[in-house]
Parts: sequence; C-alpha cells; structure tokens
Amino acid sequence: MISERECPILTVSQITQYIKAMFSSDVLVQSISVRGEISNLVERGGHMYMTLKDEGAVIKAVIFRSSLARIKFRPENAMKVVAHGRINVYEQSGQYQLYIDMLEPEGIGALAQAYEQLKKKLEAEGLFDIKYKKKLPQIPSTVGVITSPAGAAVRDIINIMTRRFPLSKMLLYPSLVQGDGASRQLAEAVRYFNRTRSVDVIIIGRGGGSIEDLWAFNDESLAREIFASEIPVISAVGHESDFTICDFVADMRAPTPSAAAELAVPDSAELESRILSFESRMKSTLAGRLTRARKELDSLRSRRVMRTPSALLDDKNMRLAAVTEKLESAYGKIISDKKAEFSKKISQLEALSPLAVLSRGYAVALDEKDSLVRSVSDVKEGEKITIRVSDGRIIAEVCGAVNE
Repeated sequence: MISERECPILTVSQITQYIKAMFSSDVLVQSISVRGEISNLVERGGHMYMTLKDEGAVIKAVIFRSSLARIKFRPENAMKVVAHGRINVYEQSGQYQLYIDMLEPEGIGALAQAYEQLKKKLEAEGLFDIKYKKKLPQIPSTVGVITSPAGAAVRDIINIMTRRFPLSKMLLYPSLVQGDGASRQLAEAVRYFNRTRSVDVIIIGRGGGSIEDLWAFNDESLAREIFASEIPVISAVGHESDFTICDFVADMRAPTPSAAAELAVPDSAELESRILSFESRMKSTLAGRLTRARKELDSLRSRRVMRTPSALLDDKNMRLAAVTEKLESAYGKIISDKKAEFSKKISQLEALSPLAVLSRGYAVALDEKDSLVRSVSDVKEGEKITIRVSDGRIIAEVCGAVNE
C-alpha cells in the first residue's frame, strides 16, 4: 500500500494545476517564439486552432480572435511560420499548448505574405482582367483626387494640372493615406465620387514609402470599391518601383502622382497644335474640293447644251419623232396581222356552224324542251316537236315513229 508520507496522492485536477503553475512561473515559456509548420488548421467561433510540427515533434496551438485580428496574412496548412506567444496547460484536455499572439511567415514578412495572398485571390476572381478596364476621358472637366491634403502628392498634381490643362477643375477629397482607418476613408472617397457623379476621372494615391506606409492601398475592401467604380480610376501610389493592389485593380496605373496628373488631363499646348493641324488639313481639303468643283463647273459650262439649250431640245424632238414613227409602223403591222387572223378564224367557224349545214337542205328536230331529237325513242306519238330549217322553224305533231 502506498503511504501518503512516502508519496503524496494528488487528484488529476491538482496535478494538472501544479503543472500549469510550473509553466506560468517559467519566464522562458511565457514569452517564446516557435518555428514550425502549420497543420490541422481549423477555425471555430472566430478562433483558429492548429498544430505546429517539425521533423521530431508537434505542439498544439491556438490564436484567439483578439490576436487573429492583428495578423495581416492568412495562415494556411503546410505554411512554415514563426509563432510568438506563451505556453500553458489547458486543464480540460490536460494538454499543453502554445497561445499565439503574433505570427510571421518564415523567410518573408507578414505584410509581404498578405500582399501575395490577396493579389493571388483577386487575380483569380478576375479583378485585374484588362477587359474590365475603363477608358479615361480625353478632356475631363473635373478630376477627383483622393489623397492627404498635407502631402506632396496633391501639390504635384495641382502643379501638373495647372500647367498642362488649366481648364479642368480639381476636386480634392482629403483622406488619410496610412495608419488605422486610412483604407476605410479611401474607400469612402471612391464611393462618394461615384454617388455624387461630381468628377469625370479619379486619381487615388500618395508619395512613396515602406510597405507599411503603403499598406492602406493593399486593402481588399478598397480594391473591390475601385473595381466597382463606374468612374475611371488612376492609381498613383508611391514611386515607380512600388506596386500595390490598387495599382492592379485600377483602370490605369501611374508610377507617380505627377504622372497620374499627366494621364488625367491633356496637354493644352499639344491640343492647340493638333487643332491647328486639323484646321490646316480641313482648309487644304476644302480648297481641293473647291478647285475640283470649279473645274467640273467650267467643263459643264463649255458643253454645247449649256451654250444653246434649244439644240438639245431639237435633237430630243427628232429622236422622239423617229421613235414614234417606228412604234406606229410596228403597231400598224401587228393590228393588220391580227385582223387577217381574225377573219380566217371567222371563216373557219362559219364553215363549222350548224346554220351552214341547214343551208344545204338539212333540218334539226327539237322536242318540247328544245332538246335535240337524236332517236325515234326520244319522242312519243302526239308530242309536238320543232323542226329547224335554214330559214325558220316548223311546228309539227308526231303521228308515229318507225325504226330503220
């Protein structure tokens, strides 16, 4: 029998609480970074549960909702990461696990990883497809600018627009361009211009900076707002070497805010030169047409009909008389031929007429119904019949009929 003096007997809860206290008192495991590969990743109730593993061991880990909101990228299975947090015991399962408060992809920063993940996602959805890009207006009356009113970007845009095309107005929507709330304000600015229809083209951007400085322009909600914009959007974020998600989803990407202003408005000097060129070409074209028209008019004026119009009428009258004579001759012959043919047909009909037969001494008998009597059986004794001869009719009564 085990003696309490020799070895204390503890409950499961007591030993678990003791081990938990050991972890809590160990400074090393209360702020520790762990390198491993994510597996068995699941989300429940806004929290994220996973296992970190290497070649020789595994450790359970959890990221609570409050910590998950600070992680810029999206953890995935098989992703190698460096996790920071504390190790403690979860009493209900008796397992020790890592409570993660910070997470970084191994070998690449969290922001860079989040950027690549979002870029891949939106590209797969077609938000970068060229078929959705809208054309910029050639001569906008008003340009909407979304940037910080205190930054150098807005001054550059004003200078370029004033120099290139002072007839276009600029409408500034002041917004944060970095830090908390910047992406929300930028998205609201895009919505405002689309709701009010107060501009013809939108420039959204800021000057250069680190990836952290430009991060507001890598926001998914802002990217979707730009894609949904019915007004063309020019993205001008950072310097020429900087690329953000806004650059890919916008209708046009400018390497700098100054370049965006050059894309948004035309060069008035160039426009004037083009107008003068068009004017010169139009004058040349019209002069050529007038010259050809004068030559054609002179040619028409030199014709005989223009000098003596009556000569043309005389020629036409002569031709008309000749044609009329030919028609009368042709129709006269046709009528003569038809009359001869008609007379011939009449002669043929008269030769076949029953009256012609009667004129040769024959007669035709008709019964009381004026039907032709063809046989002795067609009449009865005492019946009155009509005998048709060449010069009239004879009414007779049948006294008898004999078959021959």
